Amino acid sequence: MSNSDPVYIGIDPASSHKEFRYSVLDRDLNLLDIKEANTEDLVTYLTTLESALVAINAPSGVNRGLVKAALVAQHPIDGHKFRGVDIRLAEFELKQLGISISGTPAQPELCTSWMRSGFALIGMMKNRGYLAFPAADAPLQWLETHPHAAFCALLERAPFAGPTLEGRLQRQLVLHARGVRITDPMEFFEEITRFKLLNGILPLEAIYSSEELDVLVAAYTAWVADNQTESVTRIGDAQEGLITLPVRELKEEY
Repeated sequence: MSNSDPVYIGIDPASSHKEFRYSVLDRDLNLLDIKEANTEDLVTYLTTLESALVAINAPSGVNRGLVKAALVAQHPIDGHKFRGVDIRLAEFELKQLGISISGTPAQPELCTSWMRSGFALIGMMKNRGYLAFPAADAPLQWLETHPHAAFCALLERAPFAGPTLEGRLQRQLVLHARGVRITDPMEFFEEITRFKLLNGILPLEAIYSSEELDVLVAAYTAWVADNQTESVTRIGDAQEGLITLPVRELKEEY
């Protein structure tokens, strides 16, 4: 594989040890890498690529008051009720569908550290030639996604809690079923014996952590956006940032 071959990268700024965790898929959905990195090393790696679509699990910008303005316009008499509405349109739309998601404040200083890390990374990527998806014929592009919303969309229901074994198995299974070339999580059950259970031995090495699965679904979302463009949904407003999800359409409720 040469540097000119496209790769699909999922990045999460909420890594527990370093600033970021990321995964890399090739055009055939082979997993090339999954690791943690600090900002400098990650940006250096992204700069070496000739063709890449990067999906980031973080808001691409602060909210610009679109939701609050719309709600006040609908209910002018009770407009004072919405003074505390501090959320982007994309996040509001997902909440309306029953998908849990954190709201992004209007001021950067009020945003969480992982949100600010995402802002900084996107800024550095822009400075190094990455353009917002879709940008025709641009070899380096980025988009925003959300891992929990992506798994809800793929499963057509809210998944089990991410850190639990059942949640990890469920997420890995749906990615494997979608063609991502990772270990079939059902092999986990083939390795379980009475002896192992009685002795507290489980073959967990074959199951990815919830953090790893978050970057895997982001990378998969990037792959779908590039290879099956008609099979992604984008919600929100470009002024605040669009969230891309790897399905053709969303259900009315999750």
